[in-house]
Amino acid sequence: MDARVFDKKKLPSRYVTEGPSRAPHRSYLYAMGLTRQQIHQPLVGVASCWNEAAPCNIALMRQAQAVKKGVAAAAGTPREFCTITVTDGIAMGHHGMKASLVSREVIADSVELTMRGHCYDALVGIAGCDKSLPGMMMAMARLNVPSIFIYGGSILPGNFRGRPVTVQDLFEAVGKHSIGDMSDADLDELETVACPSAGACGAQFTANTMATVSEAIGLALPYSAGAPAPYEIRDRFCTAAGEMVMELLTRNIRPRDIITRKALENAATVVAASGGSTNAALHLPAIAHECGIKFDLFDVADIFKRTPYIADLKPAGRYLAKDMFEAGGIPLLMKTLLDHGFLHGECLTVSGRTIKENLAKVVWNDGQDVVRPANDPITTTGGVVGLKGNLAPEGAIVKVAGMAQDKLAFKGPALCFDSEEACFEAVRKRKYPEGCVFVIRYEGPRGGPGMREMLATTAALYGQGTGGKVALITDGRFSGATRGFCIGHVGPEAAVGGPIALVRDGDIIEIDAVAGTLDIQLSEAELATRRKQWKPRPTDYGSGAIWKYAQAVGSAKDGAVTHPGQKGETHVYADL
Repeated sequence: MDARVFDKKKLPSRYVTEGPSRAPHRSYLYAMGLTRQQIHQPLVGVASCWNEAAPCNIALMRQAQAVKKGVAAAAGTPREFCTITVTDGIAMGHHGMKASLVSREVIADSVELTMRGHCYDALVGIAGCDKSLPGMMMAMARLNVPSIFIYGGSILPGNFRGRPVTVQDLFEAVGKHSIGDMSDADLDELETVACPSAGACGAQFTANTMATVSEAIGLALPYSAGAPAPYEIRDRFCTAAGEMVMELLTRNIRPRDIITRKALENAATVVAASGGSTNAALHLPAIAHECGIKFDLFDVADIFKRTPYIADLKPAGRYLAKDMFEAGGIPLLMKTLLDHGFLHGECLTVSGRTIKENLAKVVWNDGQDVVRPANDPITTTGGVVGLKGNLAPEGAIVKVAGMAQDKLAFKGPALCFDSEEACFEAVRKRKYPEGCVFVIRYEGPRGGPGMREMLATTAALYGQGTGGKVALITDGRFSGATRGFCIGHVGPEAAVGGPIALVRDGDIIEIDAVAGTLDIQLSEAELATRRKQWKPRPTDYGSGAIWKYAQAVGSAKDGAVTHPGQKGETHVYADL
């Protein structure tokens, strides 16, 4: 690509590289070994969430080097930087999980600030674990410079005595161990083999769900989101992304040209079709918010309701992300959805082509059974369902993939807990009756603070064999690994006086995932009386990042966002 096609007069980097007054700025670039030519080329931010916290992030630095080669080959100057990641698997089940959702905002904010402060012209973002994927995509939409998203890739499956396993099996093994169904030695052996390589959790949990979203929404190159982290082909995808972002810069194709209302609908469609994580119902509205598009929990739920569930992926199904990649990848899933009218084919992508054009040469693979044809689904409605009722006026979400159709309704007495720890202790000690509805509250975005995931509790229930005999509702979240009748994102949350705060032990709660309802058998008069008696309660964070988050965060229905988004903009960074 000819560097002369770039006119620095229109690029943000002109503020640090052009003209006599920028001599001091250029001196810093010379100090790092850049040449005169490199300084006057477009500067491309290569942002990764690399760290040594977990296997999902450990391979990202290597992938960033491949991106940089691609940028340099296309006459750009790459500038690598890192941002944080909080890895849910390690944060799970204790107070560390309060940092998880907060980290999404910190990732988006820190990428924004690094790009703004150094005036980079384009962005390639590499992310590996749950919240880092939407955080990176939010930053791209916010900055609106030409951008490409890269997923770090999934982990390979472990092997436990001839059986493939994932970290989900370990969380459920804790429940089996608590009732004597697994020995200390077996648990010890399982934990040493469950996670055998670099990469994010291997099933259709939040990381792989949002990776699938990245291709469907158009921010990732075709096939790039499916390849496992250890596969060498990842480096080829990364190099191609580095080259392609320079093409996007030439053509001035930006994230908000790609992330449209229809693109968001495509993203929600692949989540439902793949039985993806309920967390997508939190992250898609947040990405939309950065673009000034109204796309809330109910909009997501409407897409879920009309989308067939076709990918037989864990935790509900049989296969892992690795298996889907080898069967044909995310394009195979998208191709059958497009062919049967479930996707908008005209949406633009970072390939410079539309979804329909990207998928034109994808051929259906009859030799696989990971993905079913969209006209022959596992179930006719999506693997995730939205709920609403007098217990959730602002909605709630439940993952029904893998659940029997006759098990999609539940009615039982409430058993209330004001924290996850209190509920987990009751589960660990088997201090609950079958048929109850666990209520975990004050775990929402503001009340938690941080809207923790409840995988430790739900996995323990499943491990104890009671996953289908109880239900659980919370104003917090669930991991993509959660299975069973577990309803999250109940809003308004308890911290702001939502109905979930008014529930008492023994109140009868009714859940119907077919009708899409979540109700408590109380009159409006009784709810009003209890609301007058309710008093706000302080959180256990009075300072620091989590306190700051609690002051700013909004409703889960709108994505738990912390700033006005595009509607509050007075300028777009890319146009400064």
